[in-house]
Amino acid sequence: MKFKFQMMIGAASLALAAPMAMAADSSDPIIIPTHNWSSQIVMSHVVGQIFESMGNNVEYVSTDSQAVYESVRLGDVTLELEVWEGAFGKSFNEAVAKGGLHDAGDHNAVTREDWWYPAWTKDACPGLPSWEALNSCAAEFATPETGDKGRFLGGPVDWLKHDAERVEALGMNFTVVNAGSASALWAEVAAAEKTKRPVVIFNWTPNFAEAVWPGEFVEFPTWVDGCDTDASVGPNPDATYDCGNPANGYLKKAAWDGMKDKWPAAYEALTQISFTNPQIAEMAKLVDIDEMEPEDAATEWLEANQGTWQSWTN
Repeated sequence: MKFKFQMMIGAASLALAAPMAMAADSSDPIIIPTHNWSSQIVMSHVVGQIFESMGNNVEYVSTDSQAVYESVRLGDVTLELEVWEGAFGKSFNEAVAKGGLHDAGDHNAVTREDWWYPAWTKDACPGLPSWEALNSCAAEFATPETGDKGRFLGGPVDWLKHDAERVEALGMNFTVVNAGSASALWAEVAAAEKTKRPVVIFNWTPNFAEAVWPGEFVEFPTWVDGCDTDASVGPNPDATYDCGNPANGYLKKAAWDGMKDKWPAAYEALTQISFTNPQIAEMAKLVDIDEMEPEDAATEWLEANQGTWQSWTN
């Protein structure tokens, strides 16, 4: 199925991408990193299959989601397709400042990453989404693991969300417990749904979960530039991270500086690629709900959205 489809899109792209045919991309493989959440893995295979349809070779490597920017900068991997402002903006900016990688353009998607709860949680803590109300309800979220403190289930440690620093800065009566993977977060919500147990977890948008479990983000003190680096910014003059994450964050692409010269056609396509919130949520759904393998999910997405992606290669 996948081979047949790639032959089909390869033939289509010969007609659609005629102007690019003059650009000689290297026969060396474009190295695409994958991480530990579904939309990024599927998106990586979507873009990889687009590059293959243009005649490029592609390889995938599993890479730490923070260290990847150093890998891009050094040319060990070629690009990064999901630079989330809240989670990875700092690592991205530090790598840009060193030189070797650059901003390859934004997706249309608008992101948010923060503490989140499913709708039924409000029955136990009606003052939500206020963070002060959440803190006053901390006992409702206590577990044997956290004693008399509320339990917040954060994302994997390598996502570096600084939840523990926020808890300390705001004096919250919560203990941060880190999940091992994104799937562990969904398992927590699914288990809580059975008895309508109140639960608060790390979540983000775009994400399939918002269509499965209606809910809300906790409203912390509004993000202001510098609240993560300057203690004088934010409500606590003695601590950083005393704020929420950006409520309207960017989702960027990053590229190794050498990509545009080594694979000019693929690089031009990369700068045109721009996914929306619904498109990214659909990619995640194909894996997390429909239980498809990422490669097959990418193929299905490409088949269903030819009018979108073919314009990026033209």
